[in-house]
Amino acid sequence: MTQTLLEAVRRYADANADDLGIARTPVPGLSMIRATAPSELQYAINRPLVALVVQGGKRVTMGSQTFDFGAGDSLLIAADVPTVSQITRANAGVPYYSFVFELDPAVIKPLAVEMRAVQGSVDGPVRVDPTEAEVAEAALRLLRVLDRPSVLPVLQEQLVRELHFWLLAGRHGSAIRALGVTDSHAQRIGKAVALIRECYDQPLGVERLAEVAGMSVSSFHEHFRAITSLSPLQFQKQLRLIEARRMMLSEGQPVSNAAYAVGYESVPQFTREYGRMFGVPPVRDIKQAKNRIMHAA
Repeated sequence: MTQTLLEAVRRYADANADDLGIARTPVPGLSMIRATAPSELQYAINRPLVALVVQGGKRVTMGSQTFDFGAGDSLLIAADVPTVSQITRANAGVPYYSFVFELDPAVIKPLAVEMRAVQGSVDGPVRVDPTEAEVAEAALRLLRVLDRPSVLPVLQEQLVRELHFWLLAGRHGSAIRALGVTDSHAQRIGKAVALIRECYDQPLGVERLAEVAGMSVSSFHEHFRAITSLSPLQFQKQLRLIEARRMMLSEGQPVSNAAYAVGYESVPQFTREYGRMFGVPPVRDIKQAKNRIMHAA
């Protein structure tokens, strides 16, 4: 089954991947990743997702934890946490491929109720485990209808639901289940995170965010950091810097344009904070990144 899933991911990714190696699909939250060389470090605050690696290898770091994994493994990110990742095993003859699926709390909640699932202990927001056969089979069934426009609208909802079901039923279940628990801390903080993502370029007071989460300011601070590993201000700052880097690298935006577009009022302040996060000033970082991409092509 793993080999069959690899063939399906390879076929779709080879035909649809963009310049960044991302092959988006008509199914919201579903994409394939393809790389023909080891990547540079990639900084992100991902939405909760599961990534099934079917060829090659990757390294993901969150805080002090580092995960090295490859074909046959699944990465779970069960909260909006900052990660640094790098594709470590890929070449033109044996590219890196993965199947990336964003988790949907609106699907998880009713499923968990129907399954009468009991919330268990959660080891952490990021973990790696071997991909279970049922999950791989459900992923393959979803992939098989992508190229059939007349079939996808009819089967998409039930196939997406089935994939969530097998993820909930498997070893990732406890961590995923927390995303759908009504009025849980994870769900409350998720509401504040959604607002920060939507308005990352605007000033957002902690009082407003706490109100959205339905918590006191002190409780909000405590639970926000426990779930995301960052304070609300740090979270927004990292989102701004990550988006600015994307704009400079993918769109060719000058440093000043990118800084102002993500909400900074001072280019020197943006440059200082960018250097602290990425290790080098923005102009040098983007030049180095583009050189690495050119040499890898």
